[in-house]
Amino acid sequence: MHMKNKTFIAKHGSPTPSLSKEASSQIPPFPRKLYIESYGCQMNFSDSEIVASIMAQQGFVFTDHYDNADLILINTCAIRDKAEQTIRNRLLVFNQQKIKQPDLIVGILGCMAERLKTQLLEEEKVVDLVAGPDAYRDLPRLISQVDQGHKAVNTFLSKEETYADIAPVRLHANGVTAFISIMRGCNNMCSFCIVPFTRGRERSRNPDSIVQEAKQLFETGYREITLLGQNVDSYSWCPSMTAATASPDHRKPSDVTSNFAQLLAMVAEIDPQLRVRFSTSHPKDMTDEVLYTMKAYPNICKHIHLPVQSGNSRILKLMNRTYDRAWYIERIVAIRHILGPSCAISSDMIAGFCSETEAEHADTLSLMDYVQYDFSFMFYYSERPGTLAARKYADDVPESVKKRRLSEIIAKQREHALMHNQKSIGQVHQVLIEKSSKKSEASFQGRTSQNKIVVFPKGNYQIGDYVAVQIVDCNAATLLGTVVS
Repeated sequence: MHMKNKTFIAKHGSPTPSLSKEASSQIPPFPRKLYIESYGCQMNFSDSEIVASIMAQQGFVFTDHYDNADLILINTCAIRDKAEQTIRNRLLVFNQQKIKQPDLIVGILGCMAERLKTQLLEEEKVVDLVAGPDAYRDLPRLISQVDQGHKAVNTFLSKEETYADIAPVRLHANGVTAFISIMRGCNNMCSFCIVPFTRGRERSRNPDSIVQEAKQLFETGYREITLLGQNVDSYSWCPSMTAATASPDHRKPSDVTSNFAQLLAMVAEIDPQLRVRFSTSHPKDMTDEVLYTMKAYPNICKHIHLPVQSGNSRILKLMNRTYDRAWYIERIVAIRHILGPSCAISSDMIAGFCSETEAEHADTLSLMDYVQYDFSFMFYYSERPGTLAARKYADDVPESVKKRRLSEIIAKQREHALMHNQKSIGQVHQVLIEKSSKKSEASFQGRTSQNKIVVFPKGNYQIGDYVAVQIVDCNAATLLGTVVS
């Protein structure tokens, strides 16, 4: 699941990791200011919190204005060309700042850094350092290298790194919701996707470290955590893992064997007042055990993000999704049977994949009619260099056709989202208050267990409270309500 471009700034006083004496010796004798900008998926935003923690330990303080920074770090997304173009446009802005401030350091982090590596230094003269998703511990050395007048690059992909020992600086300002990364990398070689090449192979975190992080968040006032992974359903930890194979973050193996369903239960048992979400699931790996675990714990939110990408089996095979339309429908049937109709289901969809016909596009629309998703993330196909699809298949659907098919998918999704929201009118939902409404300071905004946004008058409540809200009106994106006792 991908998020709109946003800037998150770290807060002072957050916990920081313990780094080596060598790294600590690099802390400058004066405070330097860091500005972080994050783009793309939730994992990128979570990674920025790790980076903020590492840099805080190095003596950096944080600013919410790039023109007040000594170091600008951009955590990037490479999943679509549009995302990369957005970064390049931002670099033009930062280049103007660098003209005014020659000592300014600009660094590219994340998936775009991993994909383009030294090419970024050559093409974008404003860029001083490039660090891939597994190289964040090396940032102090890379910055020191830039301080000495050199460009710096580390895009090494690790088979072990999980950053489990680093307490992230929580960049969310509301103090209510937080992300916890439970694994890194991806073993699913979907033909359209660059992620396995930019984030490496799957490796799971020690469950003890995940539960401890969730406990600490709850004890400091957080009331909702989202467990993150490229494919959370393939999370796996075995106590037989040795120091040689385990992450360097936790050389002492956990005594607990854990799959994703068992991890979900461990986190849910921390406290009934801690909401638990997760993202993203893969249809080939989502088990009934996960669904029954969700049913057993009321504080595990009843929402599943289950990307389908296409409703046609031939296209799914070309995408190397390793399931067909019938398999996906069987998983939908299992969700409805075990969790009932109140469990929200969302999806990702790609319009105009290589060689897709009108009839195959119609299969996607018909699957949408069958499932009736609560919401979806929808895109037209964007060929990514280095992927299997780019090497094997012609990107032969005209862009005008892609855009028209996407508009049909979006229109269908709006219809279904509005239908679901209209069914909520008159119902009472437990809502966790997250922040003031964007449109009115007189209203709060929060979400239901089904991940639906609800806006309602503030009254005497506070951010972080659970309130019962009766839904009185809606549109396709938002529920409107009033608090009831």
